Amino acid sequence: MPAASSRPPDVAFADFLKLDVRVGTIVAAEPLAGARKAALRLAIDFGPDFGIKSSSAQITAHYTPQALVGRQVAAVVNFPPRQIGKMLSQVLTLGFPDAAGEVVLVVPERAVPNGGRLF
Repeated sequence: MPAASSRPPDVAFADFLKLDVRVGTIVAAEPLAGARKAALRLAIDFGPDFGIKSSSAQITAHYTPQALVGRQVAAVVNFPPRQIGKMLSQVLTLGFPDAAGEVVLVVPERAVPNGGRLF
């Protein structure tokens, strides 16, 4: 991942459209056992067209599993699944680094239907 101060190359809008970023509601969250760096296993409901998908997220600095259930988050849903330890992560949950480099989740500012696509 490029450093915050480096600028990646420009891309065409058509390339941006290849990323499928959707909103979903976290329905379950628990510590990810065996992870090298503290992480949570998330189950995220993306609505009837996508269903519930799993995600591994290194977000333990700001979030507890109990506080996450019921919250909406943004995630890339069309990357290939990735094996994270014993878990298969199906989506990439999105966040920004805070001043200390810890992840702050990307969330809608009000409730929206699960499965809605970012545009």
